[in-house]
Amino acid sequence: MADWKKALLPPNAQLADAIRVLEGSPYKICLVADERQVLLGTITDGDVRRAILRGLGLDAPATEAMKSTPTTGLAGTPAEALRELMERLDLSQIPLIDEMGRVVGLTILKSLAHAGEPRPNWVVLMAGGLGNRLRPLTEDTPKPLLKVGRKPLLETILETFRSHQFRNFYISVNYKSEMIKTHFGDGEKWKCRVRYLEENDRLGTAGALGLIPDTTDHPLMIMNGDVLTNVDFSSLLDFHMEQKSKATMCVREFDFQVPYGVVNIEDHHIKSIAEKPVHSFFVNAGIYVIEPELLDLVPKDRPFDMPELFGLALEKGMTSVAFPIREYWTDIGRIDDFHRANGDYDSIFEETRGS
Repeated sequence: MADWKKALLPPNAQLADAIRVLEGSPYKICLVADERQVLLGTITDGDVRRAILRGLGLDAPATEAMKSTPTTGLAGTPAEALRELMERLDLSQIPLIDEMGRVVGLTILKSLAHAGEPRPNWVVLMAGGLGNRLRPLTEDTPKPLLKVGRKPLLETILETFRSHQFRNFYISVNYKSEMIKTHFGDGEKWKCRVRYLEENDRLGTAGALGLIPDTTDHPLMIMNGDVLTNVDFSSLLDFHMEQKSKATMCVREFDFQVPYGVVNIEDHHIKSIAEKPVHSFFVNAGIYVIEPELLDLVPKDRPFDMPELFGLALEKGMTSVAFPIREYWTDIGRIDDFHRANGDYDSIFEETRGS
């Protein structure tokens, strides 16, 4: 199909251009090619996020994020052989080239397999908080049921996961739990399966994981119930699996400006002065993927937070990686955040999601 040409990217493009191509086509890959359409390399969503973690800005050359020796298929290769190759190498896409190395097509695994099938992974939504900083809004309504964009926040979260083919949900509940359970029921309205983790006492941001009754062989997606985002959950899960990670934490870049001139001193001598410098940090975004074995690290019936779980995983030598969020993200922890999220909603989310 000619549509694959939407994935083409010239070698002089910037990282921001690569992101636009990734977001504007269904293929989740950029094919970097010269004017003769000779393939120079590929860029995937994971490549972009790894580049961001390395400190590359959006104006950096896209080729700095490029994989220069991608796996390719020769034009005319049988579809079954391409599918077997992608499954063996755990690839989602393979560019097709001719004998001259020119791009002539693109094969994606889901077009050869079963697109749109529900994912087996469970999603755990943490919705047991008191929402004290949002009072008086939360005096009669639990924070996850506050309406953001004319629908409850937790409903938008569930529908966003559902748009990525997730169908199995645990919701941890404590404060005004009956209201949440009444609203979502068993999930039939959303063509999902919803179960509840009852926190008799508040268990922190990870303690409810110790209440999960079933075993699973698949990674679990975990998200705080007060975060509004359109992060690509499919790319997040793919990234986790590509990195062979045991625990993946979504992070968001946060800039902090020192309100004064910073004086750098060495042995009482002034070496330099930086006027109101800006420092950048990656902060925890409240979204995670973990392998089932990490559930064994969660203590029973006591408060326990996600940073503690990641700390234990690191102590045990388990691979833990960061997934930088470049999509819209906001934590609705204060009244100002709530109003800002309501103002942002219509421009970020489609009202038809989940239909």
